[in-house]
Amino acid sequence: MAKNENATVTVRQTASPIRRKSDQRATLVGLGLNRVGREKTLEDTPSVRGMIAKVAHLTKIVEK
Repeated sequence: MAKNENATVTVRQTASPIRRKSDQRATLVGLGLNRVGREKTLEDTPSVRGMIAKVAHLTKIVEK
């Protein structure tokens, strides 16, 4: 959980959503990811962390 107002998390898509459930595909779109290798920096909130957890097998959190 975020400790300050400006906390962010960077997520990279590592796998394709092909042959995955539609809600997992929609979660990737909600995170702003749609192709393997794309990265997105998002606000670190509980709702974003929940979305990342839902598609953890398709994404990776990037340490910078």
